[in-house]
Amino acid sequence: MRAERYKAVALEMATSIRAGDLPAGTRLPTHRELAHERGIALATATKVYRELAAAGLIVGEPGRGTFVRDLSGFAGMEPRRLPVDTRVADLSFNQPLAAEQGEHLRHALRDMACEGDLGSLLAQQPPGGRSTDTAAVATYLLDRGIDVPPHNVLLTAGAQHALDVILAATTTPGSTLVADELTYPGLKLLADSRCLDLAAVRCSPDGTDLKSLEKLARTRKISVVYVMPTVHNPLGFVLDAGRRQRLVTLARRHDFAIIEDATYAFLDPGSPAPIQTLAPERTFYVGSFSKNVATGLRAGYLVAPDPDRIRLIRALRTTTWGTSSLSTALVTRWLRDGSVTRLEKTRREDAKQRQAIARRAFQGFDYHAHPASYSGWIHLPSEIRSDQAAHRLAQDGILISTGDAFAVGSASPNAVRIALANPTIHELPRLLDRCRDALSTL
Repeated sequence: MRAERYKAVALEMATSIRAGDLPAGTRLPTHRELAHERGIALATATKVYRELAAAGLIVGEPGRGTFVRDLSGFAGMEPRRLPVDTRVADLSFNQPLAAEQGEHLRHALRDMACEGDLGSLLAQQPPGGRSTDTAAVATYLLDRGIDVPPHNVLLTAGAQHALDVILAATTTPGSTLVADELTYPGLKLLADSRCLDLAAVRCSPDGTDLKSLEKLARTRKISVVYVMPTVHNPLGFVLDAGRRQRLVTLARRHDFAIIEDATYAFLDPGSPAPIQTLAPERTFYVGSFSKNVATGLRAGYLVAPDPDRIRLIRALRTTTWGTSSLSTALVTRWLRDGSVTRLEKTRREDAKQRQAIARRAFQGFDYHAHPASYSGWIHLPSEIRSDQAAHRLAQDGILISTGDAFAVGSASPNAVRIALANPTIHELPRLLDRCRDALSTL
């Protein structure tokens, strides 16, 4: 079979999909059935489907088959955005912001303008931040059980920047990066941009399947494992202390590093001790002030193991060099005066109220969420396609996220994630009722 044969079959099927001859939601033949129908080898049929999936035309779902995707563009990793004048609500992304925060910012900026050396905010910070600022973050981390000197705290332009810096310092093209089979979409983008081999381990609303990780570690050399042990995105689980310790045992046995993403950890202050406290020599602890303070600040941090600090600083120099002096000044000011702690408490109470509303709205659905998180995960019944659900809601001006945005690999769950933070608490019940009605009538 000539190598070009699979491309010819893929092109023919792609043309049929784009022309509407194979409409969205059509269940395609199995790989074996396609091979028989087209008179091609099974391996060639697999290449055909891989080509179509890479083009965003089809999606495979474990145990269900391969389907033609809705091509309206409202599903997937980077969905279309509606024009502002037609958008009713964005439930695809969380930007929590309390009504009083604008005035809080106004007072902080006024106070900063009237005290100290304002010109110093125009000077470039050293990579990783000034010692006084890293000390403020180190003090803040004591409440999470992390006791490290300011020397080990490096400031970044958000958690995404921190992740990129860590991968730049610890991996090379072709290195194996492991994550849950449902994970933070930004990690997938970073793995692709750095040419890493992103491998998946099974997970469920109960947590990461460490037996799956152990099996993978026995057969492949793993460089880094990325986890969200406290308030996982998108499933909302919290790993118990036993699983955290077993993960550390595996990391030491198979000699891989751990990235602990704690972006949402503030939502569950009663969670078990961070993995960083169990294995500080190989754990990179990442946090940000996007979800607990404001997404526009683009301020974050990482706690660096001693042996890796110099490499991380070098990686910081090659990216943004350092963080914005103004953002850092605002964040550390609010850390010192207790504003961040108060905001986090407000966020937790707000998230609990929103989750209660969501659970009522989606009663009867296969709904999973942490009781104090800002999102919920819905496994859809087989007769409802997630991409078609996203299209239908987008027509009503409501944006949601589909499961394939979070899936590692070509197989995707038939699920959606609903973000709860953006609408007002008074608008949320009506919006979620509209989502429920749309999902019930497709």
